Amino acid sequence: MSRYRVLHRTIYVYSDTVTSSYGRAFLTPRDFPGQRLLSHEVRVDPVPSDRSVGADVYGNTTLYFHVTSEHRRLEVTGESVVEVAGPATPVAATPWEQARPHSGNGPLAVEFMLDLNPPEIIPEVAAYAAESFPPGRPLAAAVTELTNRIYTDFTYKSGSTTVSTSVADVFAARKGVCQDFARLAIACLRSRGLAARYVSGYLATDPPPGKPRIVGADATHAWAAVWLPTGGPGRWLGFDPTNDQFANERYVTLAWGRDYADVPPLRGIIYTDAKESTITVSVDVAPVDSAPIDVAAAEV
Repeated sequence: MSRYRVLHRTIYVYSDTVTSSYGRAFLTPRDFPGQRLLSHEVRVDPVPSDRSVGADVYGNTTLYFHVTSEHRRLEVTGESVVEVAGPATPVAATPWEQARPHSGNGPLAVEFMLDLNPPEIIPEVAAYAAESFPPGRPLAAAVTELTNRIYTDFTYKSGSTTVSTSVADVFAARKGVCQDFARLAIACLRSRGLAARYVSGYLATDPPPGKPRIVGADATHAWAAVWLPTGGPGRWLGFDPTNDQFANERYVTLAWGRDYADVPPLRGIIYTDAKESTITVSVDVAPVDSAPIDVAAAEV
């Protein structure tokens, strides 16, 4: 298993005083077979007058907080230590048609077959997916090809989309970022009657040979997972079309849901007369036993 220290800091700065700030954060890595959460805390500055921790419908840990002291700067920092194991070899023999969940073999997965509203499964996406899913093809082989095709056919371009950009727009533009490619892959799988979920988390990155790690140089990441009909209840196979690979021990899972909107790292409502605001996010995923590192902030 690989062990990481994850530091995720978000700073909001406002041009005028904020009198009240409500926040909801998905900053607690999940604890499940293949990932173990060893320690975790979320710090909010200014200190909230009220905060609570609970679980959403998908079992993700979510923090609610309310800051009532006047402020022009809000900082939310999640710090965790996590152990992650590499996945088992994907089951390659099961034809993809047999991986469609139903009330008998995977009742909790059926929800993840359903399209969103507004719909993401447009005819162009369904036709694109069909190329990788001919009759009888093993599920893992079909997902492998789909992952490679998205990686090859689409260009990663930071800033080319927003969280509200539709799958249809991403498909037409043939460019986007990790969350776009994950959502596209999910729509493709759902168009074939398969269950797919959106996964929010982190990907540990390695510096160039001979270079020190730079704290804050990593970013939040997103990938997809497809439900498997074998291997026990709750078995999902993570795959990353942004990097053309299956999820492995470098992937730290924060939360999962049907779409990005289910699990944004941080969202909230503020009361203020401020006309302008800035947000700075820095993320670091560092091996616990790594050598000394340089410290720097990075905006992502």
